[in-house]
Amino acid sequence: AAELEYESVLCVKPDVNVYRIPPRTSNRGYRASDWKLDHPDWTGRLRVTSKGKTAYIKLEDKVSGELFAQAPIDQYPGIAVETVTDSSRYFVIRIQDGTGRSAFIGIGFTDRGDAFDFNVSLQDHFKWVKQETEISKESQEADARPKLDLGFKEGQTIKLNIGNMTTKKGGAAKPRMSGSGGLSLLPPPPGGKIAIPPIPPPSSTAIANHVTPPPVLKSSNMSSADILLDLNAPASASKAPASATTDLWGDFSTASSAVPNQAPQQSNWVQF
Repeated sequence: AAELEYESVLCVKPDVNVYRIPPRTSNRGYRASDWKLDHPDWTGRLRVTSKGKTAYIKLEDKVSGELFAQAPIDQYPGIAVETVTDSSRYFVIRIQDGTGRSAFIGIGFTDRGDAFDFNVSLQDHFKWVKQETEISKESQEADARPKLDLGFKEGQTIKLNIGNMTTKKGGAAKPRMSGSGGLSLLPPPPGGKIAIPPIPPPSSTAIANHVTPPPVLKSSNMSSADILLDLNAPASASKAPASATTDLWGDFSTASSAVPNQAPQQSNWVQF
């Protein structure tokens, strides 16, 4: 994993001053006013990089880029980087060489904005380190917990109970076809048609007398020829006398007597 880590640049400042600082005499912290601020011991470029979780403050030559000193930082704020008590533009860093020796030096920026960027770059890096550490810890705890086996065992089945599906009620009524004379018919079946039978016009004689002809009785002895003879009989033979009507038709007979007599019209329709 260490071989896969790469170095990234967090901040670059072209001007930085380096000071030799006296040993600290008390625990109150460092004071920049104790340094010789007008006579820095070295001037060059500062570059803040990171590799993995460790940040590095590198002091390099402005022209050649040669490394003058390097300060590895494991945490911030910490002993590797400290701020002074009397200014926000000066810091104390702990530099180290490859042999394990270390020393404390002071650095300062001419512009206050450069000092702010330097401080923020270190804060953002270690904030990211903290988040990565918490995520890694949570993942390790999750791996240590017993995992639930939610798979089906051999021969195991489940049963789903689905409730009754609600049916749509109150649908629109099917359209009905209306024939002539107010006769309501059902709609035709698919692929077929229903022919509406013609209704014969009423006979003037039947309207005048308001007499219903008696039904034709069929018997087993009657042949089809006798039925045809009855149909061809004159209409007057099938009329029933007015006196044969029941009292139910009396009012209609009285009303028809008030109608003036009209000459009967010849009709080719057969009265039933």
